[in-house]
Amino acid sequence: MKIRNFAIRELITNAVVHRDYNIKGSRIIIRMFKDRIEFNSPGNLPANITPENIVYEQYSRNPAVADVFSKVKYIEEIGEGWDKIIDSIKKHPLKPKLPEIIDTGNSVIATLFSPGEMVEKKTVEKTVEKTVEKILHLLKENPKITQEKLTRKTGLSRRGIEWNIKKLKEKGFLKRIGPDKGGYWEVIKV
Repeated sequence: MKIRNFAIRELITNAVVHRDYNIKGSRIIIRMFKDRIEFNSPGNLPANITPENIVYEQYSRNPAVADVFSKVKYIEEIGEGWDKIIDSIKKHPLKPKLPEIIDTGNSVIATLFSPGEMVEKKTVEKTVEKTVEKILHLLKENPKITQEKLTRKTGLSRRGIEWNIKKLKEKGFLKRIGPDKGGYWEVIKV
């Protein structure tokens, strides 16, 4: 999704542009978890910036790095990044938790949260449900339809069609009448 991609790109850019390059032996670390992505950048928040006022204040610890990123269009407007991240998450259709910043004193950790496992699971379930409905509709409409035609009409692979038909037969929605060649499908339940 474009909104999430923007936030990820912006947080990577922030980690590179605003890290404290005076701290030797440390590096930017990006950790991906099932429910979030953490962007850990060496050094604390610069000047008078806090997690609470970051949307209102701006400061560039590394103006030369920020200038280069601006020239190559990785930064649209200096000092607007965190505001745009927050706005993009607020506009996200799945309404994930707003990102957060923690200043540990040694590093800054920005966390971008996933919309959640439930949303992903529901999306997958709806997609499967619609696919099954489409297969049943196509079989009811044309009981002699071939698996090849089902693959073209559903966009599934041949294995995907075979798997769905097997599951539909096991659940009692579908029955094969006659041989593979010359037989037909009987839709028992819809």
